Amino acid sequence: MWLSIKRFIKYFLILLLVLIVGFIAFNFDAALYGFRQAKGQLKIIFSTRAVTDVMADKTFPDSLKKRIELIQEIKQYAVDSLGLNPSDNYSTFYDQHGKPILWVMTACEPFELKAKKWHFPIVGTFSYKGYFEKELADKEINELKKAGFDTQLNEVSAWSTLGYLKDPILSSMLGYSDGRLAALIIHELTHGTLFVKNNLEFNENLADFIGDYGAIRFLAYKYGRNSEQLKKYELSKQYSDAYSRHLISGAKQLDSLYKSFDKTLTNAQKTTYKIDLISKIITSADTLMKGEMKLLRRKPKRANEINNAYFIGYLTYQSKQNQFEEEFRLKFNEDFKKYLAYLKQAYPSSIVF
Repeated sequence: MWLSIKRFIKYFLILLLVLIVGFIAFNFDAALYGFRQAKGQLKIIFSTRAVTDVMADKTFPDSLKKRIELIQEIKQYAVDSLGLNPSDNYSTFYDQHGKPILWVMTACEPFELKAKKWHFPIVGTFSYKGYFEKELADKEINELKKAGFDTQLNEVSAWSTLGYLKDPILSSMLGYSDGRLAALIIHELTHGTLFVKNNLEFNENLADFIGDYGAIRFLAYKYGRNSEQLKKYELSKQYSDAYSRHLISGAKQLDSLYKSFDKTLTNAQKTTYKIDLISKIITSADTLMKGEMKLLRRKPKRANEINNAYFIGYLTYQSKQNQFEEEFRLKFNEDFKKYLAYLKQAYPSSIVF
């Protein structure tokens, strides 16, 4: 009997090893990428300090301690007043020493608003890819450009591990305005509450909607409805919403242009038409809330910095904002906890605790 059990275990381990080797062989790129991401994430985790230690550190500036205290308030408000899931997130602190630590790349077809998608085992399909090492991101960006894709590479201010790990407070967060900080924290906590596999557009639009809603409520709760903090955030949101609507409208114009192309046009001719239209879209955005732009100190994007991948970002993150807003207001009479309970039931989360 004992020999039979040992033989079974031996064969089981051999089979498991064969399966693992086979998986890596057929998914080498994904496995390598996963290893690098895990390495980058663990490097950060092992370099964090407990928030309690930071707050007890007499050499740490009091002004920054107040920002950390504010993050704890925001997190508690998100759990108590919005009903987001409690977690150990933001109980640790990571000092970036003034350097970005994560870059996200997106890619899109040159004459079609179709995002490139990356498929990863277990976690699903995404239309973006993150890197903790910029040289690796630059290398893949260059390869995508050579393959003809439009690309964008952006620094990331925060990310969510969906509750699998403790997401740290990043030192860069401490310089954000109160409103932006609240929206960011609540956005990421939303991912840890409800995350639908293979539905990036839903996840990001929902997190943005809840982040904005929660930030406005938190600022009103902490500082009052007539506070400067709330007025500044609402003005910033007003401009961001107007700019998003403008870019989404522009994306529709680009889509119509690409669909009008016939087979007689060369790529050079298509590119000329494309650049001309993008230039018109971006230039006309300068008129949006022109007076308020000075107050917000926003620098408008230049047309030569824009391509299809830039528009895809707005379609991914902003295109469904009105749908959530209308559903929340009309069907749930602005009862947020009831709306969140409905969303959890209607869209089963892929988060496993």
